[in-house]
Amino acid sequence: MSGGGKIPYPKHVWSPAGGWYSQPSNWKANTAVFGMVIVGVTAMMWKLSAEREVRTKFPEEGRFFPSRYWSKQIIEHEENQKKGGS
Repeated sequence: MSGGGKIPYPKHVWSPAGGWYSQPSNWKANTAVFGMVIVGVTAMMWKLSAEREVRTKFPEEGRFFPSRYWSKQIIEHEENQKKGGS
């Protein structure tokens, strides 16, 4: 009642996806490594974007603005406002 066994397939066929009935033994480790690579590249791009961000208009005081926490220019602007500078 299980539907039968695997059907015969040509052993000489190769594909990047693994071919028929592919289930590599180390797929979990490969997935974890590639996931960490994606997280690392995303973090580097996020940092680069935050460093190169230029603002001509700053967020209003007391209003939620997510990039307030990582944008160097906004952080410096708010520190200057707290010190009494313009």
